[in-house]
Amino acid sequence: MKNRIVSGAAAIVFGLLIALGPQFLFKVCPVVGDMIMKCHWSAQAEIGIGGLIAALGIALVVFADPKTRLGLTIGVFLSGVLALLIPHVLIGGCPSHHMDCRKITFPAITVISVLLLIGMALNVVYLTRKRK
Repeated sequence: MKNRIVSGAAAIVFGLLIALGPQFLFKVCPVVGDMIMKCHWSAQAEIGIGGLIAALGIALVVFADPKTRLGLTIGVFLSGVLALLIPHVLIGGCPSHHMDCRKITFPAITVISVLLLIGMALNVVYLTRKRK
């Protein structure tokens, strides 16, 4: 029960940070007129990924079966990998390293995603040992 609540709550919190962080906490570069930077689209993609992670976190709290929770944890882990790849590989951001997205947003997303990956990897280890 305790692991279920902790792992689910962690996924919910990290998912909400990934989804809402670039919008409110550590904002990407502002849209100026018709000029929309790549970091804006990265932030938009992170909304969906973070929402998925939070929804999977809710499912981690709701479901008690270890096999189901293992599958959900793997889903959260893979979504965390995607959240990490969006700003660094798949979409990217502004070309200048002096822009807000490169100085604030992308490092924050990286730290949050790495912490999520570590937590979910530990949860996978816990759930596989619990099954045996």
